[in-house]
Amino acid sequence: MLAQQRQAIIAERVRRDGAVRVSELVAEFGVSDMTIRRDLEQLAERGLVAKVHGGATAVDIGATDEPGFAAKSVQQKNEKEAIARAAAGLVKPATAIALSGGTTTWTLAHHLLSVPSLTVVTNSVPVADVFYRSGRADQTVILTGGIRTPSDALVGPFATASLATINVDALFLGVHGFSVKAGFTTPNIAESETDRAMVAAARRLIVLADHSKWELVGIRTIAELTEADVLVTDAGLPEASRAGLREHVGELLVAEA
Repeated sequence: MLAQQRQAIIAERVRRDGAVRVSELVAEFGVSDMTIRRDLEQLAERGLVAKVHGGATAVDIGATDEPGFAAKSVQQKNEKEAIARAAAGLVKPATAIALSGGTTTWTLAHHLLSVPSLTVVTNSVPVADVFYRSGRADQTVILTGGIRTPSDALVGPFATASLATINVDALFLGVHGFSVKAGFTTPNIAESETDRAMVAAARRLIVLADHSKWELVGIRTIAELTEADVLVTDAGLPEASRAGLREHVGELLVAEA
């Protein structure tokens, strides 16, 4: 098993259980004590865990905490891949779409490289880079200007103004968290304004959110649940939560990993 795969499993275990012990991880993975301690150090540097004597604990996530792109990219990778595959099936050739910032929309971008005559509007530097590197002459990418956030999204008045006169067929929106009461949220107030401008520019709102974001609430609401035409999540979301969500969103699409 590669170190990155092992670290992703450890990060998910800490998020789920609240804490892990070095001794338990050594026995589970069959590696040395030093290897596990190195894994925990790297995860702590990314802000995914907090190191304590003999192991690691979960990091408290506040309403304004915003992990960086690299930190988020190792979380729920299988779920994000499944969500991206399902969302890609909603994109038709020769349409104009918008992709917000986030690692799930970045994963989706890779699945859209084969869609012909696609126009993509995005405020995400990594998302734009995926399309630029593909070199398809029949795909057009429009990257907004703005101030770069820890999640590598461009936000602020320049980004928001550039979206004011744009119309797209659908927006694929990545979010920090979602709940019945708060809707779809973000920990970055400036990013929320840009995301709201994207929502206003789109005929359809398609939200991509894995199960770990359920009941996670950021400081600012981007959109209410009822504004989503489609919510794409994964099978890790409890059935009881799915039932509640179906009463609010237009369509709930559950992707199998």
